[in-house]
Amino acid sequence: MSHAVNRNFLREMNAKRVYHPVAHPNELEAHPPHIIVKADGVHIYDDAGRRVIDACGGLWNVNLGYSNQPVKEAIARQLDELPYASSFKGTTNDRLIELSHTLTEMLQPEDMTRVFFTSGGSDSVETALRLARQYWKMEKQGERTKFLSLKRGYHGTHFGAASVNGNSTFRRAYEPLLPGCSHLPVPFDYRNVFNESDPAKLAELCLAAVEDEILFQGADTIAAFIAEPVLGAGGVIVPPADYWPKLRQLLDRHNILLIADEVVTGFGRSGAWFGSRGWGVKPDIMCFAKAITSGYFPMGAVTLNARIETAFKNNADTMGIISHGYTYTGHPVGCAAALACLAETTRLNLPANAATEGDYLLGRCRTLAEKHETIGNVRGKGLMFAMELVCDRAAKKPVGKAYVAELGDRLFEAGALVRLIGPLMVFSPPLVITRAQSDEIMAAVTTAFEGMRGDPRQ
Repeated sequence: MSHAVNRNFLREMNAKRVYHPVAHPNELEAHPPHIIVKADGVHIYDDAGRRVIDACGGLWNVNLGYSNQPVKEAIARQLDELPYASSFKGTTNDRLIELSHTLTEMLQPEDMTRVFFTSGGSDSVETALRLARQYWKMEKQGERTKFLSLKRGYHGTHFGAASVNGNSTFRRAYEPLLPGCSHLPVPFDYRNVFNESDPAKLAELCLAAVEDEILFQGADTIAAFIAEPVLGAGGVIVPPADYWPKLRQLLDRHNILLIADEVVTGFGRSGAWFGSRGWGVKPDIMCFAKAITSGYFPMGAVTLNARIETAFKNNADTMGIISHGYTYTGHPVGCAAALACLAETTRLNLPANAATEGDYLLGRCRTLAEKHETIGNVRGKGLMFAMELVCDRAAKKPVGKAYVAELGDRLFEAGALVRLIGPLMVFSPPLVITRAQSDEIMAAVTTAFEGMRGDPRQ
C-alpha cells in the first residue's frame, strides 16, 4: 500500500473502529483525533508531516523523550535474550531481580524493602489496595477494609482504582463501585469548599475533615489513605507545604496506612525524585508506572516498606500467600527498559531539570496571565503545571467548550500539543526538555492565545 493510499485509509478509518479512552465516540467521529505517525526527541509528527512539540510528554510518561538510544538498545537486547518469562511461583528472570534491587536501593530513604511488578498505573493502585487489606488481615485486624482518598484525586480505571477516584466523571457510568470508600476535601487554594485561600489555614481545615471522617467511620475499620503527592489529572493541584507531613502524623495517630500514588510524580516529574520525598514524607506503600519505562514499555510497580514486609515474614498461614498477579508481572523486556530508564534519569539528573525548567515555565505562564483575562489561575510544581481558563475571573466561571476546542486547534497549528481537560490547560513535557524547547512551547501558547476569536463564554 502506497504512503498516499495508506494516509487516505487512516483518515477514513480514524475513530471509526475503536473506542478511545476518556472520550465520547460520537464526538471523535465528528472531530477525529490527530494521527501521530512519528516521534523524535521531544517532537511528534502527524500524518501530514506537521511537527509539533509534545508538551504533554505522552500522557505524563515520556520523561526521556522519544529518541533515547540506551533504552531502545536495552529493549532490543532483551528481546534477543529472553522475550518473556513468567514470574509466578517456580520461575523468575535476571532483569526482574536486578530491577527489584535497584528500586529498593533508590527508595531506601522511604524504607521500601519489597517490590511487586504490574502492567501499569491502574494495576499498581489495584495491587496497593489489595495488599493493604491483606496486611491488616495478617495483623488480625480484618475489619480494616475501608479506604480514604481526596476529591479530585485520580487513581486509574479498574474497579478498585475508580472507587477511590475523587472525580465523578470516572465513576458515574460504572457505579456501583467498591463499597467503603470515602472522599475528603482537597487542599486546593483556588477552589475549595471552605472558601479559604490561605494555604496554611486550608491545610488545617482539610486535615480536620480527614480526622472527622476517621472518627465517624472508626479508625479500626480503615485500611489506608491513598493520595497523589501532587494531584495530576484532577487539576494539577499542589497541596500546601505542610499538608503531607501533617497528614502522615494524623494517620500515624490512628494507625492507618498511607499509600502514595506516584504514578505521575515518581522519578522526577514534580522536581524531586519522588513526590513524597519532595514533601519529606515516608509512605507505607508507593505506586509507580509511567516514567518507570518512559512509555517505551507498559509497566508499573508497587513498593512496600519494612512494616508490611515484616507482617508477611511473621505470617505462618495461608493469609500470607499473595493470591494476586498478572501474566506480565516482572516482564523481562519491561524490566530491562526500566533499568535503562532509571540509569538515564540518574545520569541526566532529570529531577533537577524538571525543577529548573518547571520554575521557568511557570513564571512564563504567570506573565502570560497578566495579558489574558481568560487565564484565571496558574499553578504547578516541577514539570507538571496548568493554566485554568475562565470567562469571569472574579466569579471563577469556566470558559465554554467551544472556546476550549478552538484553543486546542490553535495550539496544534502553532506547533504544540497541550492537553486540555475541560477548562484546564495541562503541561507535562518530557523531563529532558531544554530552555530553547521551553521557549518553543511558550511561543506556541502565546500565538494561540493571541489568535483566539471565539467568545470565552461559549
